[in-house]
Amino acid sequence: MKGFVIVLVAIVLAVLAIFSVDAGLYTAYALLAVAVVAAIVLPLMHAGNSPGALKKGLIFIAGMVVVFIISYALAGSELTADQVAKGITATTSKLVGAGLIMFYLAAIIAVIGLIYSEINKAIK
Repeated sequence: MKGFVIVLVAIVLAVLAIFSVDAGLYTAYALLAVAVVAAIVLPLMHAGNSPGALKKGLIFIAGMVVVFIISYALAGSELTADQVAKGITATTSKLVGAGLIMFYLAAIIAVIGLIYSEINKAIK
């Protein structure tokens, strides 16, 4: 029954998104909110069953915070005259740059992790 309700809601949101760009944006916001809540609440619900998994999750979150801090420190806040005319601030520029750098670092870390995992499997 729960699956049926989720599919029905998804169909309604998809139909709304077809008829309006705003509905598509609101749909994306709603789905993002659901994903964030699920990512926070579900691990906490299962923490009693496996405290080790909760510890790994907290280490992962701390690692992502460290990667963001490094990204923010590396990001520049330079603006062109055109960007200033569009209302972009130095803070916005720095946050966008930090987001891009964080994405690149996360991608590099993921590739290194995949390579390490494959080499580790081959050795064992």
